[in-house]
Amino acid sequence: MDLNELLTRGVAEVIVEAELKKLLASGRKLRLKQGFDPSRPHMHIGHAVGLRKLRKFQELGHQVVLIVGDWTAQIGDPSGRDATRPRLTAEIVQENARTYMEQFFRVVDRAQTEVRWQSEWFGTFKLENALDLAGRFTMAQMLAHETFRKRYEAGAPLTILELMYPMLQGYDSVAIHSDVEFGGTDQKFNNLAGRELMTQMGMEPQHVLLVPLIPGTDGRKMGKTFDNTVDVTLTPADMYGKIMSMSDAVMPLYYEILTDVPLSELDEIRQSRDSGTVNPRDLKMRLARDIVSQFHSAADATVAEEAFIRQFREREIPEDIPVHTLNAPMTIVDLLADSGLAASKSEARRLINGGGVRVDGTKVEQYELTLEPGADVVVQVGKRKFLRVQ
Repeated sequence: MDLNELLTRGVAEVIVEAELKKLLASGRKLRLKQGFDPSRPHMHIGHAVGLRKLRKFQELGHQVVLIVGDWTAQIGDPSGRDATRPRLTAEIVQENARTYMEQFFRVVDRAQTEVRWQSEWFGTFKLENALDLAGRFTMAQMLAHETFRKRYEAGAPLTILELMYPMLQGYDSVAIHSDVEFGGTDQKFNNLAGRELMTQMGMEPQHVLLVPLIPGTDGRKMGKTFDNTVDVTLTPADMYGKIMSMSDAVMPLYYEILTDVPLSELDEIRQSRDSGTVNPRDLKMRLARDIVSQFHSAADATVAEEAFIRQFREREIPEDIPVHTLNAPMTIVDLLADSGLAASKSEARRLINGGGVRVDGTKVEQYELTLEPGADVVVQVGKRKFLRVQ
């Protein structure tokens, strides 16, 4: 892969890009750090964005070092949190780590991955080590963390333990001699803490490669908090259906960061979608096939697609159903009320809560699901009410 494409496609920011390019051009085998807190047992395809990038680096001969945050998981990453997380037991963390790693190695090459547990170094940490670590960062530095600052200014609880989280994650980089740390954009502060700590300890500071956070099934940032994820452990049929339920607006980003479609072809996809020369549904079906193939197999993707077509286009949907044309994006709640499929917005919410609303066969679980003009999807309420939305 071209070096520029490696450092730009599906990448939000590189710190420091010019220096990392020189390091990559030197031919030295780099140690690429990826940490995860096994606070939950399942990965979603948003996590796969960074893992796919790691795999590309592995193909160039570099070494991935997977850090299992068996200590920091018991604290919980405070980034983006307006309240302190509940503490997890070591037993829950261990079980989550087992299932998480099985999913991790669906993308990353196990043979080129070094697995390290934080307990290797934190298990023997003494009070003097903890005090030394804490003394290397100031309160001003910690309050530069947006989450910490907002909670502090609002008078919300902010524990000393949470303030230690970036320091502990940063020390991981020291312990394994990281050359590059990978993470989502929400991890920038924590990743930079590693750079700061390595510099203070006389080491070459790690570089940082940040990948974008992707929208979930309801258009908001994909995450367990919003229950809008496409989990890696889904069956092929469920994964295919979840991708098909996405807004058309996410397709260019998804094609760029979750497929290997050539960049020249990505431009063609964007142009054909914008010009209306191709049905967005067809582009989405191709995307769903590609993603399912990555986490299962091409054969599984074909079966899932055939089942989707058979179930939601040929058997269950009547041939003659009314058409509703959108002039602007509209939430599913507004659409149900506006089209008459629900008597009111409150009834629309009640129908959604009861699991009675589907879009192209996928159950709607979020009021905020937004349909775009030209979506060409079928909205179903109950067993007998259908509406084609364009």
